[in-house]
Amino acid sequence: MNLKHLLLLSLLVFAGCNKSTQKNETSEVKTQIKRLPKEVDTSKTRNVILINNVQIFNGKDEKTNAGNVLVVDNIILKISAEPISISEYPTAKTIDGKGKFLMPGLIDNHMHMILAASTLSQMQNGEVGAAFIRAGVEAGNVLNRGFTSVRDFGGPSFGLKQTIDAGVIPGPRIWPSGPMISQTAGHGDFRNINQRPVSLGGTLDHSEIIGACIIADGKDAVLVAVRETLKRGASHIKLTAGGGVSSVFDPIDVSQYTEEEIHAAVEAAADWGTYVTVHAFTSRAVNKAIAAGVLCIEHGQLLDEPTVKLMGEKGIWLSIQALDEEGREDFSAEQKQKKKDVANGADAVIKWAKKYNVKMAWGTDVFFNPPINKDQNTYIAKMGNWFTPYEVLKLITSDNAQLLALSGNRSPYKDGKLGVIEEGAYADMILVNGNPMEDINIMVDYDKNFELIMKDGNVYKNTIK
Repeated sequence: MNLKHLLLLSLLVFAGCNKSTQKNETSEVKTQIKRLPKEVDTSKTRNVILINNVQIFNGKDEKTNAGNVLVVDNIILKISAEPISISEYPTAKTIDGKGKFLMPGLIDNHMHMILAASTLSQMQNGEVGAAFIRAGVEAGNVLNRGFTSVRDFGGPSFGLKQTIDAGVIPGPRIWPSGPMISQTAGHGDFRNINQRPVSLGGTLDHSEIIGACIIADGKDAVLVAVRETLKRGASHIKLTAGGGVSSVFDPIDVSQYTEEEIHAAVEAAADWGTYVTVHAFTSRAVNKAIAAGVLCIEHGQLLDEPTVKLMGEKGIWLSIQALDEEGREDFSAEQKQKKKDVANGADAVIKWAKKYNVKMAWGTDVFFNPPINKDQNTYIAKMGNWFTPYEVLKLITSDNAQLLALSGNRSPYKDGKLGVIEEGAYADMILVNGNPMEDINIMVDYDKNFELIMKDGNVYKNTIK
């Protein structure tokens, strides 16, 4: 850059400082789109897409507005009911939305991006490289189902995230928890019955070696596990605070970790500006976690009403799933019963959560069962048992985005808003053939009904007819 350019930039910065108090929201959005002096014409190289003639659901309001959306690079620059000029962008592309339903990209707040692509046997006994390749392929499938953002809730997903972000393979944005942190004999303890823990002279299990979990007992070990996970790039921390369905040696009713251990994790995460969320089903486990300072509960389908009320009073998030009763083929009779109990418990808990205004998020929690990954969108329709179509759409977009925002500065994506169609938001959008605010089941057949999928300003699917 020559002296002339430096002088021009200095004048622009000086002028911007003097006028900063006069800027309206639109001008603030435009500052996100960096501009160089006119001698350096970037308009011919920028990614500019104008989507015309769409019915816009902004992710928050119970209505749609007819309008047009201008995307510059990866940000929504302008939304208007009036025609938008793109004369300053000679290479801009225009897409005719033909009056169809434009909505924010979907968000799944409880996924296992690595574990969902393989069976348990493949993860435990197979080549780890093969597992990661399968996960890379499945990441593209997740995006094709309209999910532009996911919160990964346990597994070695750091490398997958980096590969997607670098544009090597298609896939959603990932908020990774990294390995789930578990006590000995906890939900994240995948050792067989004859393997001794490291503290008693044993060796690390394969699941720990590949980064699927960390077994940590006692306050000091928990602190090390949390800090190591944050060092690797975790956006939040997952602790297993109670028994699980898929785990073999911990009954569903048991609570895990002491309050002191959980609080140690909460404090370490808070030092990094983020939060702890726990896997827990029962009231004992959840009450202990709340007392320790946890901000979010995953599952919770076996809670009693007073505990749900407490969550509403304290502003604790409930990340809920509407699960099927059927267990995996490799489940024991006990595991199948646990799965059935959890699935049937959702009805009362969701009704109480609505009654006490609990902040709710949604996710699928599918893993070790690759054939059902394609049914991810059916779990959206299941939420129609408790919510109106509008409430479901808001839940899987702007509500879920609010939970992602709890990561604060540990969020990997901080340049724009998520879960909304607003000026200044990330250009993550899908165009739907039909109106899911009238019929939520439209979201199930994503291959047929999702005609445009855009993530980060890039079009990954366009079959508009």
